[in-house]
Amino acid sequence: MPHVLVAGRIHEAGIDALRAAEGITLDVVDEVSLESYAKLIVRADAVLIRTQPMPAEVIATAPQLRIVSRHGVGYDSVDVPALNARRIPLSLVGDVNSRSVAEHALMMILALARRLPDYDRATRAGEWHRRDSREAGDIAGKSLLVIGFGRIGRIVAKMAQAFEMQVMVRDPMADPAAIRDAGAVPADDLGGALAAADFVSLHIPRAGQAPVIGATELARMKPSAFLINTARGGLVDDAALDEALRAGRLAGAGLDVFTEEPPHPGRGLLDNERVLLTPHVAGLTQECAMRMSLAAARNILDHFAGRLDPALVVNRAAIGYAAAPAGA
Repeated sequence: MPHVLVAGRIHEAGIDALRAAEGITLDVVDEVSLESYAKLIVRADAVLIRTQPMPAEVIATAPQLRIVSRHGVGYDSVDVPALNARRIPLSLVGDVNSRSVAEHALMMILALARRLPDYDRATRAGEWHRRDSREAGDIAGKSLLVIGFGRIGRIVAKMAQAFEMQVMVRDPMADPAAIRDAGAVPADDLGGALAAADFVSLHIPRAGQAPVIGATELARMKPSAFLINTARGGLVDDAALDEALRAGRLAGAGLDVFTEEPPHPGRGLLDNERVLLTPHVAGLTQECAMRMSLAAARNILDHFAGRLDPALVVNRAAIGYAAAPAGA
């Protein structure tokens, strides 16, 4: 019988789906850490994993492992080559969290523009006169640069246009005609687009070790501009961003993801009042958490039933993964 290790707390709907499946046994670990699940992986046929690392040395201790199901769409923390070496598929949940992440990005744009964290602190401190500072700004008529025109980037662009923002899109892989059809302007020159943007929002996977937004890119942005990252930690040079904000070369930033998670409290960006911070929760609304848990659980059940959708398998080409024949 397949034994499933759920590494990290997920919505009960996914747990219930696994428990209801005939022949499935479970280990459930609430804590999201490598140490908490590593000691249990030895007997797992499947692992449903959150954002914690899954390095090659841990995979090597799981002789029965037959599938890894990510509770999300990113997989930077999983050693895919180690899975490939044993022909183990890595599945993702597909398009279940795009709208939730897009809403979070737009929420950060609005909160930063309207100086929501500052006004909240001032009101609680009795600084009613802060209302006369006129620090807040509208977003209508402002320019938004969306970097990445995948599912989330497309939704962010559409939502921003509903607020009458002018949207530019930087994505060399996207069809410029599709960007124009969406009412946005293709940005062929990243440097020029950064210089023109009032807001920059990242919606790309992390590719390689170098940040996409480093000191050079930050220097091109307006001092009045804002940077939002709800995509991946490591896309932004944290130290360069912290320095630019403290020097007044950038107005503010909104971050839901970090190079190291959880980040060390009380220093760097976590000690910078120009940054709006959330703990990697853009895709963790109640509704989205339910959808993700069910999708991640379903991928495991579908794999053992021989019907896992190949489109949800990250490494299908490397391991020769194929779906079951129609009607199987």
